[in-house]
Amino acid sequence: MIMLTHLPAQQILYPETRKDDVKDDYFGTVVSDPYRWLEDDNSAETAAWVAAQNKITRAYLDAIPFRSALEKRLETIWNYPKSGVPFKKGGRWYIFKNDGLQNQSVLYTMNDPAEEPQLLLDPNNFSKDGTIALGSLSPSDDGKHLAYSISRGGSDWNEIVVMKLNDQSMLADTVKWVKFSGISWFRDGFFYSSYDAPDEGMALKGSNEFHKVYYHKLGTPQEADQLIFDDKKNPLRNFYAYLTDDKQFLMISESQATSGNALYVKNTADMASNFIKLAEGFDYEYSVVDHIDGKLIIVTNENAPLNKLMLVDPQNPDKANWETLIPEAPNVLQSVQLVGELIYAQYLEDAQSKVYFFDYNGNKKHELELPAPGTLSGFSGDKGENQAFFGFTSFTFPSSVYGYDLESHQLSVYSTSEVDFNPEDYVTQQLFFESKDGTKVPLFIVHHKSVQKTGDNPLLLYGYGGFNISLTPSFSVSRLPFLEQGGIFVMVNLRGGGEYGEDWHNAGTKFNKQNVFDDFIGAAEFLITEKYTNPQKIAIMGGSNGGLLVGACMTQRPELFRVAIPIVGVMDMLRYHLFTIGWAWAGDYGRSDDSPEMFEYLYSYSPLHNIKAGVEYPATLAITADHDDRVVPAHTFKFMAELQAKHKGNNPVLVRIETQAGHGAGKPTSKQIEESADMYGFIMYELGMKPDFE
Repeated sequence: MIMLTHLPAQQILYPETRKDDVKDDYFGTVVSDPYRWLEDDNSAETAAWVAAQNKITRAYLDAIPFRSALEKRLETIWNYPKSGVPFKKGGRWYIFKNDGLQNQSVLYTMNDPAEEPQLLLDPNNFSKDGTIALGSLSPSDDGKHLAYSISRGGSDWNEIVVMKLNDQSMLADTVKWVKFSGISWFRDGFFYSSYDAPDEGMALKGSNEFHKVYYHKLGTPQEADQLIFDDKKNPLRNFYAYLTDDKQFLMISESQATSGNALYVKNTADMASNFIKLAEGFDYEYSVVDHIDGKLIIVTNENAPLNKLMLVDPQNPDKANWETLIPEAPNVLQSVQLVGELIYAQYLEDAQSKVYFFDYNGNKKHELELPAPGTLSGFSGDKGENQAFFGFTSFTFPSSVYGYDLESHQLSVYSTSEVDFNPEDYVTQQLFFESKDGTKVPLFIVHHKSVQKTGDNPLLLYGYGGFNISLTPSFSVSRLPFLEQGGIFVMVNLRGGGEYGEDWHNAGTKFNKQNVFDDFIGAAEFLITEKYTNPQKIAIMGGSNGGLLVGACMTQRPELFRVAIPIVGVMDMLRYHLFTIGWAWAGDYGRSDDSPEMFEYLYSYSPLHNIKAGVEYPATLAITADHDDRVVPAHTFKFMAELQAKHKGNNPVLVRIETQAGHGAGKPTSKQIEESADMYGFIMYELGMKPDFE
């Protein structure tokens, strides 16, 4: 164990990582892959490597003088009651609550939102260590059953089980090997999506192929489930089934990447009939909201990069017959639903929520006045009812739940978060800077009001930049200690995200991917110029596609950043598509086997392949998990083996490998607190901060 003295990198004895003579030929370019053996997550040698890496990382992190005090502070501020947004189904109301430090939030039920909720399902009883988590859930429309999925160890694999609501007893029904699926009740069963059972040893890394939609009838074994939709010719397609609110129409969304889909529909009055293809894939998005008098309401970005709402008669599905209900607006249309007698439409304006209500003819009626600039989440309301609820948060606005009266337009506070934190002590501002090619890019800056622009402040830069995903203001307990101790948090809305629609997304994909890294680097340079910080005080962080962002930026501009935290990152851009669902990311990335040009482009920024010998890289704490079957841990294993072999200088380059955890979903509170203490302890120590948590 490293005890009193915090060792510089050259004194850390990194584990010996064997190199093999493995080479691949990409259009005439031979690329070495010496750590290919680390892709085998079942081998004893990989397990030994993981244990050795965790041992030195644990020793280093535990030697940080204030790490235990930081963990205690996190436990203190994390320990407050949390409440979800109540929702109604089958005549009952449901709500998730957490009393503070429960590993998993608990599901309660009630007859009315004003009543004291009654315990229905406690996922903390699924396992002693909290690593079996509740996934999706779906109450039946008749109020008799609750179907829900569970995930083990953070895996994307789920199994669906069914509870009788009257006595909370469990049915024998169990549906396994479910992935990327909803649970859509219809008559005496439900639709779901799954794969065939994987070969032994391949569950966490094998390519996911031949997705299918099934119908499960209650009381029957899974082997008897009816196949509803599949594609025997195209293995790399995903299918998702869902229904209109009244169950009149069944839709199937077909996708081959993370954006763009084809859309099919059938009238459930004749389940033996063929599906009608409403929209071809895969250039645009099509999503059915519901229907009005037999005409489907569809959100699409076809010829509308910021999205619009269309009215479509499934009996006359030709595009020439589609009618515009709500045209494209200057801001991104994020979500639509029918509530009361109106259409609820949520927009994104400079990465902040705006909500308007329209009538069924598409006429704007009024705006929902939100409590502050920030992010609305989980709007819950039904057709024909005037009572609705939603969640709201911002960087310095702890998550709160509001009731909304659709007739009087009045807001009421349903629940608030009593965090040990005074929002009046902090400031948030949104600024815009010019990226390398002149594009204006927004960022949010959050800090204690006592912080001055001295050019010497510790600063954490966070981004994502991919898959049309938007980063919006939200409250984070885990970063509070960093802010309390004078740190500045900055979130950048990079190209590749969805903040400004499909054009913004496309500007950060495939041959435009370098724009994302340029935006992030440009944000750091802007913050230095504006005297917020300097290169010795900047930490960068991102997860998944954001882990790729960190990996690319730290290898392209190692001198610009002092600390790098790549979390479950995509680090091998030449082989990512070979594992689990990686093939679906090609819509954003392209593939190394597409063309010589695509290979060269991916090779030019792939973090694993751009580590150079003799370079001093930022102090690095890479984070992954042994059950991550979204971005397999081999990405991080290979990247860190290469970094440890080539890096020079005093900065530590460590990897933290969580056990019995996955890509992040369902991670128990105890593991979240431990991981946050490690991450922020590492950041604060390496940035030279001397926090006082007394």
